[in-house]
Amino acid sequence: MTEAEHRKPQSDEARSFYDSEITSEFAVPDGLAMPRTVGGEPETTSEFALPKGLDVPQPTAAEPEGSAFTAPRTYSAKDAPPAFTPPTGIPVVSLTKDVPWQDRMRTMLRMPVAERPALEPVHKSEDDAGPAVPRVLDLTLRIGELLLAGGEGAEDVEAAMFAVCRSYGLDRCEPNVTFTLLSITYQPSLVDDPVTASRTVRRRGTDYTRLAAVFRLVDDLSDPETAISLEDAYRRLAEIRRNRHPYPTWVLTSASGLLAGAASVLVGGDLLVFVAAMLGAMLGDRLAWLCAGRGLPEFYQFTVAAMPPAAIGIALTLAHVDVKASAVITGGLFALLPGRALVAGVQDGLTGFYITASARLLEVMYFFVGIVVGVLVMLYVGVQLGAHLNPDEALSTASRPLWQITASMLLSLTFAVLLQQERSTVLAVTLNGGVAWCVYGAMQTGGFSPVASTAVAAGLVGLFGQLLSRYRFASALPYTTAAIGPLLPGSATYFGLLSIAGNEVDEGLVSLSKAAALAMAIAIGVNLGSEISRLFLRVGSAGKRRAAKRTRGF
Repeated sequence: MTEAEHRKPQSDEARSFYDSEITSEFAVPDGLAMPRTVGGEPETTSEFALPKGLDVPQPTAAEPEGSAFTAPRTYSAKDAPPAFTPPTGIPVVSLTKDVPWQDRMRTMLRMPVAERPALEPVHKSEDDAGPAVPRVLDLTLRIGELLLAGGEGAEDVEAAMFAVCRSYGLDRCEPNVTFTLLSITYQPSLVDDPVTASRTVRRRGTDYTRLAAVFRLVDDLSDPETAISLEDAYRRLAEIRRNRHPYPTWVLTSASGLLAGAASVLVGGDLLVFVAAMLGAMLGDRLAWLCAGRGLPEFYQFTVAAMPPAAIGIALTLAHVDVKASAVITGGLFALLPGRALVAGVQDGLTGFYITASARLLEVMYFFVGIVVGVLVMLYVGVQLGAHLNPDEALSTASRPLWQITASMLLSLTFAVLLQQERSTVLAVTLNGGVAWCVYGAMQTGGFSPVASTAVAAGLVGLFGQLLSRYRFASALPYTTAAIGPLLPGSATYFGLLSIAGNEVDEGLVSLSKAAALAMAIAIGVNLGSEISRLFLRVGSAGKRRAAKRTRGF
């Protein structure tokens, strides 16, 4: 007998014995009579099965099964509900090619995806399938990272990312920008799966020369007459990353000192005050670079950089030198106040990017607290040593107009060097800063409040900066950021800190509140001037822009 025959039962009794041993919890017990189904109806049921007795009308052969993209059965072409396309149709948005790409992309980003103008169809051969979608998204994220790390506003970063994707034929893209994260989603069609890529911004640096080069790259990619392959775009982007800063380190340190000296003259200082503020700012700059080389966070860098100007001003007071110590300390504060980050944060908030705006304003607050800690420590030491610092001392702002106009232009010039701007933009931003101070001084002489004077002067800075950027199809930051340097609230910040150091907390908080109001006036004025140039002057405008968010709160 073989092994197979040995395993096989030899009789019906043995077979029944084996079957009785195999049981299941779903088996019908012996003695229970179960009615058999008739007509081949399956015994299995489901919670989605229709109960017996429910009469459901079956679709006729002429009525196919509906889908999510077919009109409902109650829809009538005669009485169309307002949820569908209105009888007048959707207004066509005209986007001419002779306007800056920022306006065209911003206009399309503020439109729903279904209403955006489609790309013109391009007839390609079978071999020319176009660049791969993941590589285009990667290039887009790398460009957006450079722009966001350079201090560009979130709305302009989104517009640039959308322009890059659209230049390579990816029109159904949705970029998303936050303070540290960039993401973009591309959906080929309504039935295809979307492709999403993201990139984290970990390092930030101020280099407006690199920022201008990235803008030129995006402008060339957006030009339909300039065909740039994906490999050429990657090559140009790599060259932009490898480019060295236009100014060496010693030039930046000298510019920091000249900025502080010019600011001290702006608030009434003389030659001795100029030299003292210059030395204090240069020493603070070197100490900040030393802390950065040791890996300390920026909070401590600002704290250390704020100490030398305050220490020099207190030392001159203790030595009974006939000099305005307040002007020395105020000049050192001008070189540290984060005006660039403040303007960018308020601009993001005004354009509807509240998460990014909150993060940037929180960063500004930390920098400001670092400056406050550094100056307060030195002021407290000076008060304990017997330095007679007068919180009620007034700084002159209109007694020497020619000197102050020259100082304001020098301040804007050195600020532009610290921002690593291109040499071709330094003259324009210097003149813009001089005009801003002239307007501010004239309004102060006419009896206007400092907040109103600052807002109007900052508005002109934003207006002229936007016009210059549109003339050159570039970013507006190199033409506006350095020009607001003379308007920064350095004196109000110093007197507030001095009052707090002298146990006059109420007066100190009032002065710091005034400094915060002046800072907000600068940021709002710059943004308002930019919007005026877009909406009313029609210089390179793409027509009427839709609101970024809602209107009147609902």
